[in-house]
Amino acid sequence: MEYVIMIGQLILSLSILIVLHEMGHFFPAKMFGTRVEKFYLFFDAGFSLFKYKKGETEYGIGWLPLGGYVKIAGMVDESMDLEQLKQPPQPWEFRSKPTWQRLIIMLGGVTVNFILGFLLYAMVLFIWGEEYMPAENIAHGIQADSIALQMGLMHGDKILSVGDEPFTEFSRGNIIRGIMINSADNIKVERNGQKVTIPIDEKYISILSKNVKKSELISPRVPFIAADVKAGFPAKKAGIQNEDQLIAFNDIPTPYFHDFQDLAKKHKNQEVKITVLRNKKDTMDFNLTTTEDGLIGIVSYNATYFFDTERRQYTLMQALPAGVTKGWGVLTDQVKAFGQIFKGKMSAGDSLGGFGSIGKMYGGEWIWERFWMMTALLSLILAFMNLLPIPALDGGHVMFLMYEMVTGRKPSDKFLEYATIIGFVFVMGLVLYANGLDIYRAIFE
Repeated sequence: MEYVIMIGQLILSLSILIVLHEMGHFFPAKMFGTRVEKFYLFFDAGFSLFKYKKGETEYGIGWLPLGGYVKIAGMVDESMDLEQLKQPPQPWEFRSKPTWQRLIIMLGGVTVNFILGFLLYAMVLFIWGEEYMPAENIAHGIQADSIALQMGLMHGDKILSVGDEPFTEFSRGNIIRGIMINSADNIKVERNGQKVTIPIDEKYISILSKNVKKSELISPRVPFIAADVKAGFPAKKAGIQNEDQLIAFNDIPTPYFHDFQDLAKKHKNQEVKITVLRNKKDTMDFNLTTTEDGLIGIVSYNATYFFDTERRQYTLMQALPAGVTKGWGVLTDQVKAFGQIFKGKMSAGDSLGGFGSIGKMYGGEWIWERFWMMTALLSLILAFMNLLPIPALDGGHVMFLMYEMVTGRKPSDKFLEYATIIGFVFVMGLVLYANGLDIYRAIFE
């Protein structure tokens, strides 16, 4: 059921973005008297799931959910319908319009996506506000995973800053963003009451990019209190109950979850003694055998059980500029990430993901706040990607139009045809590669 919810959210989000993007082309084209022959959600290669014609335009839904399109008369595009180009230009055709009008038509889609992304961020902030956990609330410091320990962090550290950015809100993402995107070369922490500066080797940009989907890196250090004791697992069979606090493993104190976890990993498929504190007063011992993975079948409470979060509230007038600021941060991070890839510090293969990777970001539960945040994120990323100067994308058309405006010479239809074919093959290859990576990860990772 979780996968159905993920797929449903992804399809709805993409449908909204595609339709609005294509409307960004459609309405300027109509405003300038340009004939629009088709308006499609998804591609209709061979056949369509639904279509109807109103006036000069056929509206429909295709079967291939890789995007959508408007077919504008007299324009060389990915439809490769070139018959009309063999005839003399007609006044209603794209090629007959002044360069500035064609430029507005081509920029309409990405303009809508940019505005939509900023607006959605603003509306989410206005309606739900912004929840965060102040770093100062994390009383016991961090729990560091294997990569964080390699970097030089330690259990119990309290992070003060990442590079030049103060660490005021506890977030794994802030650490990863600081290192991978902003190339932070140090992390300052409070350790045992002393301030310590930890240098971060540049190699961790690549290491994190390879493991960003698997590594927690850091999480708040918390006691091990059972939120859910799973049926059929050793803990349940032994008699451990929900709300029990696990305080020792083979008589070794385990004040925090990671203490217990580290010991359990060393005692896979072994009989062990677990000491728990029940009702905050009764100490009890249980003998059980761990699984082959070193598990006993207990889900621990997360940080929000122990530490309070806060939520910023925004008026409409506060939310609008805050939404632009948040969206602009997404765009600049995207540009910086491309820069890291071109510099060879991050691998494109590690950073790319297809529909599967995107779908997982929505989560297996339909939460409207998260849905609209993801839709805003995708809107801005789609706008940015579409604006890249690649033939077959809007940015490719804009590149040729800018060349025409500067030089006064229009590229030939034959040149545009070949350029569009090359660009389309490149884009489809990239889509197949990204989704192939998802399949590979699902099978082998």
